[in-house]
Amino acid sequence: MILNKVTDLIGNTPILSVPVPAKNARLLLKIEKNNPGGSIKDRMARNMVVAALKSGRLKPGGVIVESSSGNTGIGLAIAAIEFGLRFIAVVDHHAAQDKIGVMRALGAEIRYVEGSYREDEVAVVERQRLAAEIAAQIPGSVFMNQSDNVANAGGYFDFVREVVDQIGGPVDAYVGCVGTGGSMTGIARGLKLHNPNTRTIAVEPDGSIVFGQPGHPYYQSGTGTPKGDTVGLVLDYSCIDMGVQVTDAQAFETARYIAKHTGLLVGGSTGGVIYKALEFIHCGLIGGNVVAAVADGGEKYLHTVFNEDWLKSRNLLDPDIWKKLDGWLSDGNQEEAPRTHPRLSVA
Repeated sequence: MILNKVTDLIGNTPILSVPVPAKNARLLLKIEKNNPGGSIKDRMARNMVVAALKSGRLKPGGVIVESSSGNTGIGLAIAAIEFGLRFIAVVDHHAAQDKIGVMRALGAEIRYVEGSYREDEVAVVERQRLAAEIAAQIPGSVFMNQSDNVANAGGYFDFVREVVDQIGGPVDAYVGCVGTGGSMTGIARGLKLHNPNTRTIAVEPDGSIVFGQPGHPYYQSGTGTPKGDTVGLVLDYSCIDMGVQVTDAQAFETARYIAKHTGLLVGGSTGGVIYKALEFIHCGLIGGNVVAAVADGGEKYLHTVFNEDWLKSRNLLDPDIWKKLDGWLSDGNQEEAPRTHPRLSVA
């Protein structure tokens, strides 16, 4: 197959099956890191640009402005090249330097928020404010505002179609991370249209406020809603069956475990999704065909998630998590189901 432009590479990502011994389940990882920008966000970034151009809100030769921790920004940078647009990304200290480097390589202009923030504090509120301010000052510019942009969730229609075609059977459960809520809402809605019995589980970092738990700083990047911010309008709680939390240590140690045992480098938030998927498979909450998205790759986190010195200095190393994963991926015993409630979190 010969394609004509880089954005033609978006989608049609493969699925990798991870064996879960002694359980009536398959953990099916959709490898969204294979998109040209390296993440699932390529889908919605291009969709937001196309929708803005079609509506006339964004004119040819115009300017895109967006607040991003990196992956959405990379996707927008690729779309900006396709449509001949200028792109300004507003980032904070929490964004992985490798993501910022990729955006720059793709021609994006980088603007940093000002102010003093803790290393594990996400400056989303200030990012959003600055992005809106920049867009208001530059003629012909549009603040994409992914958190409230309906085209965000709409960008995942093809993801659902691909999953249904690839599996060739029912999707019994979907486990995904939740940040702006675009991917979770778009995928959950679509899967439930195909099978109303699909169980949808949204995973946020411990410290995020999406499901009403107390907010505090966390290191997971590009996921969750930090304390002081508001949950985006794009998130539709009604299509989510369970909202759960995962700690930084659980997420990062799982990402490292998957790399060592499968050869697949996944990002920190995906590590958290895999941890929760395996936990719920083994306690009997979900089974059958369990789908999870590899939202991005670990290649962007070699200096953090995959750096033992970085993890150790922040007390994020936990060998007990590796032991638990060993048990879940062997013939471990059935565990008691953790107490959960729709729209409430469990750590």
